[in-house]
Amino acid sequence: MDHLHFDWNNAENEREPAHRPGFTKTAIPHIGAVPQKIRVVDETLRDGLQNPSGKNPPIEHKIALLPAMVKVGVDVVSVGLPAAGGRYEADTLALCEAIRDQKLPLVATAAARTVVSDVEGIARASDKTGLPIEVYSFIGSSPIRQYVESWSTDFLVKAVTGAANAARVHNLPFCLVTEDTTRSHPDVLRTLFRAAVDAGATRLCLCDTTGHVTPYGVEELVAFARGFLFEIGADHVELDWHGHNDRGLGLPIALWAAASGVDRVHGTGLGVGERVGNTPLELLVDNLGLLGARSRPSREALVDYCDRAARALDWEIPFDHPIAGTRARKTSELHASCAPAA
Repeated sequence: MDHLHFDWNNAENEREPAHRPGFTKTAIPHIGAVPQKIRVVDETLRDGLQNPSGKNPPIEHKIALLPAMVKVGVDVVSVGLPAAGGRYEADTLALCEAIRDQKLPLVATAAARTVVSDVEGIARASDKTGLPIEVYSFIGSSPIRQYVESWSTDFLVKAVTGAANAARVHNLPFCLVTEDTTRSHPDVLRTLFRAAVDAGATRLCLCDTTGHVTPYGVEELVAFARGFLFEIGADHVELDWHGHNDRGLGLPIALWAAASGVDRVHGTGLGVGERVGNTPLELLVDNLGLLGARSRPSREALVDYCDRAARALDWEIPFDHPIAGTRARKTSELHASCAPAA
């Protein structure tokens, strides 16, 4: 079965160091030395809803999470997958209206399959609300997915090109999301990345869909993507990192991806997501702050974000959560009570 996946954790070191104007490769722990602000994408209201134990919350709970995102420093928010129909389309509209009416400094993105009708659903939401929405269009790219679906590389290219062209017609920024990137063959990735860029993509999202990758693998993959974009004269195209937590490495891998040179890193509130979850967003922004890559949010803002995410997802915060668990709250109260009077 080895032919059904390509393992970036054991990739040959066949590339030159990452090429990027103004980017110098740094020792991984010193993430604060990365010369660009790492931006954070909140996927709670899209990928976070895919946990089988979670619930699709009332729209007012979703909307209430938006200002809490701003207070912890979220830059970009996924407003859902409107092509899922009915309520999902209505919720996407409501979230976009809330961002617009509250003048929240959030960039809106929405998910779509690499299907023209999905992209057109995002275009309708953008037209109705007057809010620009970035299209994050996903397709499986690993050998095992191609085998199961009987997809050829030509089929993948046609799907990517069609979706990207549809986004361009509607003047919407397009991001190609290659699902299971960390187990996809470099030849396929080169082909799909080139097709997306040629059709106008402004960013690529590298995904660890099964929580497979190690720090070595993510460094190799990001360097490969950067090098390829430089090679084809497309170093203006930015990179996202979207990771899952199947090996318990979601947070450290996200930090490693940031240090390796991606522009955006994804997470979900409390790490809720498919299977055992995603990168926990509140821990991601807190650690990025501690490492000097961004401003560190206040503890109060982080706890409020966790509380609102838990309510939105009908999720119980673990008692040992490092920020919002009962143990952490008691410790915080104890420290505050020991502080000298002003």
